[in-house]
Amino acid sequence: MTSHADAQAQEWFAQAREKLGGARLGPQAEEIGRVEEIGDGVARISGLPRLRLDEVVQFDKGAFGFAHSLDDDAVNCVLIDPAENIEAGDAARGSGDVVRTPVGPGLLGRVVDPLGRALDGKGPVVAERHDPIEKPAPAIVERDFVTEPVQTGLLVIDALFALGRGQRELIIGDRAIGKSTLAIDAIINQKTSDMICVYIAVGQKSSNVRRTIDAIFSWGAAERCIAVVASSASPAGLQWIAPFAGFTMAEYFRDRGQHVLVVIDDLSKHAACHREIALLTRQSPGREAYPGDIFYVHARLLERAAKLSAAKGGGSLTALPIAETDAGNLSAYIPTNLISITDGQIVLDTRLFHEGQKPAVDVGVSVSRVGGKTQSKALRDAAASLRLDYAQFLELEMFTRFGGMPDSRVRGQLARGARIRSILNQPQHAPLRLADEVALVTAVQDGLLDSLPPDAIADFRQGLGDMLDRDAAEAVATLQQNGAIAGPSAQAFAAALGRYAQNFLASRGGTA
Repeated sequence: MTSHADAQAQEWFAQAREKLGGARLGPQAEEIGRVEEIGDGVARISGLPRLRLDEVVQFDKGAFGFAHSLDDDAVNCVLIDPAENIEAGDAARGSGDVVRTPVGPGLLGRVVDPLGRALDGKGPVVAERHDPIEKPAPAIVERDFVTEPVQTGLLVIDALFALGRGQRELIIGDRAIGKSTLAIDAIINQKTSDMICVYIAVGQKSSNVRRTIDAIFSWGAAERCIAVVASSASPAGLQWIAPFAGFTMAEYFRDRGQHVLVVIDDLSKHAACHREIALLTRQSPGREAYPGDIFYVHARLLERAAKLSAAKGGGSLTALPIAETDAGNLSAYIPTNLISITDGQIVLDTRLFHEGQKPAVDVGVSVSRVGGKTQSKALRDAAASLRLDYAQFLELEMFTRFGGMPDSRVRGQLARGARIRSILNQPQHAPLRLADEVALVTAVQDGLLDSLPPDAIADFRQGLGDMLDRDAAEAVATLQQNGAIAGPSAQAFAAALGRYAQNFLASRGGTA
């Protein structure tokens, strides 16, 4: 018995020596700060003189935050966890690291918060690694020209304000006139493309976020989508880091030669969150009470959108930030900042929305600074004069409202413009293929719909896709793959479209 006990004791001592072999013996110093004040998602901490800006701070009860501003005698820490369990006097320690978020294929098809914590009840996210949320934008020499199109499936955008892979296009307008719906439809249309989509909700109502995510995952390719959610109920710090975390998740795929579409919904609420944090941390307010660095915050975020050169893999990150205006005021502080940062803006108009024009895009104010360089050749050729024709129609319509009898030429322009407006009117969650868009524009520009009442355009469009697949399948396949058709394929496409228009008009008692 004694020898057996001695053997057990020796084995225990051997295991203890092994465990203590790497232990550091002697005195050790550790900086421990104390919470001086806590409130509104911001903690003021003293006793951490070596804490660095943006460093993660851990509190004794498990909550986390990050250092937002450094004073001589204290640190202002923005919380990214609820503050219910944190009280004045609690201990806080620096982690020596910045805020990181998980990246990798394991995020696809998931709904997560900016820290990668699952919100969809499907269990923990399997991450390949954790990257910092703040990363430098690609250098100029690492970028390439923006030449490849992003098909949104919305005719008013694809025909008039074409977007390219690597572009930053602002979607802006008043509250509740279809800004988010426009971006959602662009995501849904990527179901047949190779683009990965990241939807970032910042400061939105939980009910609105749920409807948006349900639409994206129901109508789009859920297996290639990521939803990053920091709703209005989330701590201000979590809302602030959400766009940066979403971009980091997207850059993982971009840096591997893939193409990503990122929607930020929306940057107006992100700016308000930044202003709230800045005022609570005693930063000097500027115009409209925003701190002076708000432009830099959004600029360094959106500069991360880019088309990379072939040497860097050729991937792209396209950004569609959303911003809200008040009574259509585009000259407010945040809208003007974002307009100057982005490569164009899609402006939605409240009057058009209430008149039933959806998407309610104001074609006179909207612009894409990349535009035709990325537009597919077939659509560019078909819509060459479409924007000018539509602008002239809107001008003529305004003047003829005052009375007078226009001549036959003006009446013809008004009739053609009304049909252009009808084909640009599109129901939500029903994006069009490139072939359908080319066919619609060609039909109205070639006068095939001149005898058709504008309110019948929706019925004409409804059967168009099936007809093209049946009567011009080869041309459609070529157009979808190459963005252009020529020779016999173009002739077959035009002939099928002409027959369909003639039969449709005949079925309604019209003439071809």
